[in-house]
Amino acid sequence: MFNRIYIENGIKTEPFVKQICEKFANANIVECNHYSEVFNKKAQNFRLQKQSPGLILAKKQNHFIKPAPPEYGIGGDINYYFSYMLNCIYDCRYCFLQGMYRSANYVLFINYEDFLKEIRKTCNNHTNKSCHMFSGYDCDSLAMEPLTGFMQFLLPQISDISNLLVELRTKSTQIRTLLDRPPQDNCVIAYSLLPDQLAKALDHKAPNIFRRLSAIRKLQDHGWKIGLRFDPLIYDSDMETIYEDFFSEIASQIDAKKIHSISIGTFRLPSSYFNTLAGYYPTDKLILSPLKNSNKMVSYEQDIKKKMLTYCYEQIHRHFDEKIIYPCETISE
Repeated sequence: MFNRIYIENGIKTEPFVKQICEKFANANIVECNHYSEVFNKKAQNFRLQKQSPGLILAKKQNHFIKPAPPEYGIGGDINYYFSYMLNCIYDCRYCFLQGMYRSANYVLFINYEDFLKEIRKTCNNHTNKSCHMFSGYDCDSLAMEPLTGFMQFLLPQISDISNLLVELRTKSTQIRTLLDRPPQDNCVIAYSLLPDQLAKALDHKAPNIFRRLSAIRKLQDHGWKIGLRFDPLIYDSDMETIYEDFFSEIASQIDAKKIHSISIGTFRLPSSYFNTLAGYYPTDKLILSPLKNSNKMVSYEQDIKKKMLTYCYEQIHRHFDEKIIYPCETISE
């Protein structure tokens, strides 16, 4: 899978690093002082690197958890996110990562204990508040789990934190770690979903909608809490038919009454990220959509955005309890 593995000098003797290198015995090993020397260097081509990305093994020094973006929450008093990896094995056309990073290489921070300590510390500092922490902002939470084992490490260690809810955002069917252990009350497996006809054009390298629904059913049968993330909603001229059928199909394939939470939001990106994407895919239907640039954010024109959010909210409400639906944008915008 990896032809090149970059390793920070300070961790090259760590057992976990040696274990990973043994799995890729034919990979070219390159040492560096700090992962940023490789990851942040100029004159990199994200699209070219995406064809054969390398793996960077590093030790994160600080900022193990960060405040989540506004309107990212699902009802918690305080919201944070954490990223034990940077970059994703999938290649979704709308993903902000390709606009944010110069490099398509994957960074894996191996000091898992430090993430755990910071999560515990934050929850202990807010014992009278519900702390929601989101994984899957800078990478898919489960796609690399067979290699990283991060969730296998983390979940048992946080099961006793009563004021914590962890969301694992994913499109992956790599759920063996979850099926091999008891479900826990403070963890939600949140699946990002798009209608099949849109996903075929946009969710490159990701499992199709039917495989994701199959994974959801298995997790529900095992007792895990499931979240549904319809974010981003993608505009299409046949939007109403596509999304009406989509939400009906999902509700028929899973146990709708056991869904923990649902979030919805339309396609939106910081303008600098969007400009990078537009340079990569100038003729893509997504790039040529009825979008506008306002306050350094690119999103759908107001009438389209309002129509999409209102219509999809109503269609979701036909199948799911309104109390669990969380708009990621203000419908009245």
